[in-house]
Parts: sequence; C-alpha cells; structure tokens
Amino acid sequence: MVASAASSAFFPVPSPDTSPKPGKLGNGPSRLSPLKPKSTSNGGLQVKANAHAPPKINGSSVGLKSAGLKTQEDAPSPPPRTFINQLPDWSMLLAAITTVFLAAEKQWMMLDWKPKRPDMLVDPFGLGRIVQDGLVFRQNFSIRSYEIGADRTASIETLMNHLQETALNHVKSAGLLNDGFGRTPEMYKRNLIWVVAKMQVLVNRYPTWGDTVEVNTWVSRSGKNGMRRDWLISDCETGEILTRASSVWVMMNKKTRKLSKIPDEVRNEIEPHFVDSAPVIEEDDRKLRKLDEDTADFIRKGLAPRWNDLDVNQHVNNVKYIGWILESAPAEILETQELSALTLEYRRECGRDSVLQSLTAVDHLENEGGAQCQHLLRLEDGAEIVRGRTEWRPKNAGKYGMTTPGEDTD
Repeated sequence: MVASAASSAFFPVPSPDTSPKPGKLGNGPSRLSPLKPKSTSNGGLQVKANAHAPPKINGSSVGLKSAGLKTQEDAPSPPPRTFINQLPDWSMLLAAITTVFLAAEKQWMMLDWKPKRPDMLVDPFGLGRIVQDGLVFRQNFSIRSYEIGADRTASIETLMNHLQETALNHVKSAGLLNDGFGRTPEMYKRNLIWVVAKMQVLVNRYPTWGDTVEVNTWVSRSGKNGMRRDWLISDCETGEILTRASSVWVMMNKKTRKLSKIPDEVRNEIEPHFVDSAPVIEEDDRKLRKLDEDTADFIRKGLAPRWNDLDVNQHVNNVKYIGWILESAPAEILETQELSALTLEYRRECGRDSVLQSLTAVDHLENEGGAQCQHLLRLEDGAEIVRGRTEWRPKNAGKYGMTTPGEDTD
C-alpha cells in the first residue's frame, strides 16, 4: 500500500471512464455517436458531440443559457503541457512520505535494539551519580586494554585509581569541590587538604579486559579528627562483589605540611554527607613491622618519582606507592601468586626530589599455599614513607570467591 501510494503520487495514471455516455438526453436509451478526433494547433485532442434536444424536467423543457451548443471552434482549449502542471499532487506525496516514516518507526520499535548490559542503561557515559538519599556515589568503569597486566586482569593500581577517582567525583557531585581536587570551600579558605593515613583493600577477584565494574563509595566519621571512606567494587553483569576497601583520612595544612584538626566550619560542610555504617572491612589492628637491611629479604634502591607521579598538591600520588612497594617483591611470588589483601600505613609524604628504597620481607605460608609479605618504603636517609603488609594466594583462586589460599574449592 505504501509503495503504490508513493508511486501514484509521482506518476499519476488517468483512470478510464467506463460509464456509458448518453447519446440522447431523454427517457429512452440511445446509441453513442462515433468520436471524431481533430488535431488542433496546440497539440490537444478535441471531441465533437452531436446536438440533442433539450432535456425535459417534469414535462417542461429546460433551455440552455446559450442559444445553442458550442462548436469545436468555440470550445476552450486545454492549457499547454508545462513542467508546472505536470508536477504530482503534493498532498498525496506528503501523505505517502508520512506513511513510510510511520511504518519504519513501527518496525524500529519492534526490533530488540536495547543494550543488554545494565551498565549501559544505568550509566552509559561513566559519569557517576548520587544514590541512596544522596549519601552514596556510584560510578561505572570499563576495564581498558592498557589497564591489565601480564595475567590479563586489571592490576591493583587500576583498582586503586578507580577508588581515588570515585572519591573525588563524589565530592564534586555533592557540590563541595572548590579548587578541583577534593577541597571544600572552607578547606580552601584555611589552606587545608585531605591526606590518607591508612588504607585496607581485600580483593575477591580481579576483573578482566572488557569487564565493566560498578564502584560505590561513601564517607563516615572516624574519631574526632578523621574521616573514613569505604568502597565496594562489583561486577556490573553479575553483581558479584570483587573488591572491598576502607580508608582513613586526616587534614593537613598545605603550606606548613603539618596535620590539622577539622575546623567546625569544615565539619558542618561534610557531616551532612556522613553515613552511619560499619566499615566494609574489619580493621586489621596487627602491628606492621619496621624493616631494615638486616630484617629485609629484598631491597630495591634508587626509586625516584617522575613529574607525572605528582598530584596537584605537589606530593606523590598515593597509588604510586603501591607500585614502588611491589618493586622489591620477589619474582617468584609475582609470577605464581596474586595479591589478595593489602594494608598500608602512610607515615609522611614524598616529594619530587625524593629518592626512595623499597624493602620486603617474605613469610611463606606452607600450609595454605600462599604468602605474606612485610613492606617498607623509606627515603635514603631512613625516614619512613609507608609501611605495608600484603597477602598473596595462588593465581586464579579468586575465581571461586573469598577462599582461603590452598583450600580445595571443589
């Protein structure tokens, strides 16, 4: 129907007149007189009709306005064939086009075109949003090819970058970002910045290239002068919890580089956004050992930050410390084990001109098949930057959930 309507609009076809023409105006039937075409000067065809008696209505003759029938010389000639009078009926053309579009729209709506992955529906551009009464920030990340390691899974640095990114975006979405890097307006007035004091991370399973993960983060009170931030990283497709992380943050004066109490004005800004909840990770209160040349099994010296390792606060980004710590981890562990737990205590900041040493002591867990390492990142003069502890499990053990390393998963 649509095609025929569209074609008839462009190529009008004259319909033949099949009704009989009366040869005589009256009561009885009459035979048709032969049609005699006569060509005219303008190329049109004219038909000469026989004259007939005037018709009668109710027995009375009805006369014509003119004295007699017009001859072919007196009949008006049809207009000449031009481009304008040969154009199609535009109303019919418009109706045909509208019908085509409506039919196409109906077919399009019937197609199963909607994306299957929920992350594409919820957060298609990965910009994040505030959820749960404005207290939780949620953002999706797609694991890129340059974010995976030799095991074809996301590295621990990739996950830590996602944590840091969502923390800053949370502050921005809450309307508390003043200078673009996590400072509220009142913090900016007082030259205060946030610094992380402690970080704990538990990795259930590492995502792989092409996976999309959902990161949820929120903040809570931590003592009198601290703030705790928690994260949950889950698989967008299955909902599986991949990583849990918890951190404690304190304030430092940007100019003096000394720790500061939280002013009341700043507290009034941030407390409405606190969530009254327990940490997602039970705090590991085991003391982190201090290492030196005698107690460390592996030492890596001469580590120096590059310009790109600095953040806008002019100290080394927190994620960079993890890479330096693992620089002294033995290759045997890196090749056969994967990091399952991480605890870091930040002692002081590291600047652009610092030269560091990474120390590691390994405690093999023979019965469990994994390992535990103690770490220290320090300056060349011995000043401590970060103390840490890592726990390792055989590779691929995380596929089956939070299993104890070496435990039979069948």
